[in-house]
Amino acid sequence: MKPFNLKAPGLNELGLVLLFLMALDNTAFSFATLPSPLTPINLTPVVTKNLEQPVFLTHDGDHSHRLFIVEQAGKILILQNGTLLPTPFLDITDRVNFGGERGLLGLAFHPHFQKNGRFFVNYSRSADGATVISEFHTIDKPNQVNSTERVLLTIPQPYSNHNGGMIDFGPDKFLYIATGDGGAGGDPENRGQNFQTLLGKILRIDISPEGSYSIPKDNPFVDQPKGKEIFALGFRNPWRFSFDRTTGDLWVADVGQNRWEEIDRVEKGKNYGWRIMEGAHCFNPSQGCSQRGLVLPVAEYAHESGRCSITGGYVYRGQKIPTLAGTYIFGDYCSGEILGLVDHQVTVLLSTGLNISSFGEDAEGELYAVDHRGGIYQITPRLLTK
Repeated sequence: MKPFNLKAPGLNELGLVLLFLMALDNTAFSFATLPSPLTPINLTPVVTKNLEQPVFLTHDGDHSHRLFIVEQAGKILILQNGTLLPTPFLDITDRVNFGGERGLLGLAFHPHFQKNGRFFVNYSRSADGATVISEFHTIDKPNQVNSTERVLLTIPQPYSNHNGGMIDFGPDKFLYIATGDGGAGGDPENRGQNFQTLLGKILRIDISPEGSYSIPKDNPFVDQPKGKEIFALGFRNPWRFSFDRTTGDLWVADVGQNRWEEIDRVEKGKNYGWRIMEGAHCFNPSQGCSQRGLVLPVAEYAHESGRCSITGGYVYRGQKIPTLAGTYIFGDYCSGEILGLVDHQVTVLLSTGLNISSFGEDAEGELYAVDHRGGIYQITPRLLTK
């Protein structure tokens, strides 16, 4: 079924109610700019100098106002009490294949990092561009790391694009990994639907033993010869995902091909359609595709008005902007818009002019926008004047 277009002329209040009810039946809605009761937002600059192509920001679980900024070239920097420290937390530029969609792409701290000092990164290997998931440890000195890595997982990459990159721990304490379909265009080998490869998937592994991993016993495909790590499938390039810190829901923003960007609320063992579908539309074949067994996105938007590549964010659970509570905040890399999804409706919250490569969340649940050109900005409420 095609998504309902909320821009349809002559849509009365009864029609909106009916559309909302149908949305509960897993029907995706197209992009729309709608009137919104959400508080207008501003971006407050945090860091605008001395950053090289930042692609992520996160915290380590501590409430000491320390944030970590991932630079695509291979460094992780520390932002402490608003000051960028001169010495990198981690520098693996000598191991990273940097350029285009490759580089140091993801960072996740162990749920018990304050006790065990374990954290994990996702990067493209310098020798061949393969995706590497590695474990590192802090040492006794403040803000410093033992540069010796323990490689947990290596995934060959046939092309230079669609590497995914996000890693994070879920509420179940397992490590989740987003992988793209391996690149080129149109997923030529149909990897998103192929259980013989880990590409085009969301993976889930148990990193309880240090330096290695095991398969969670309730992984959906644990009984198959291959693909035991797979949690969900059918993704093109799930660049950023996040867990709602209140509900535990997994939100994935999947970058589209040429026409549609999509947002998925991902559940274990489900198939989210690529390359059969792009968003809620047939892709291969272009018409008459079977949607049997596929989960349509909860929202999508077309490549129009300068929009071209979705950047996933977070469900807002901070305290500074109460009217945004429960809103999924995301953006578009090309248009620079910050968008909000609530009750299956997408609203433009702010046009920024930034190349939004990522969003970040601090320990208190406040959100930040990451500008790929070298800036970190906190999302704050805009005071309205009479």
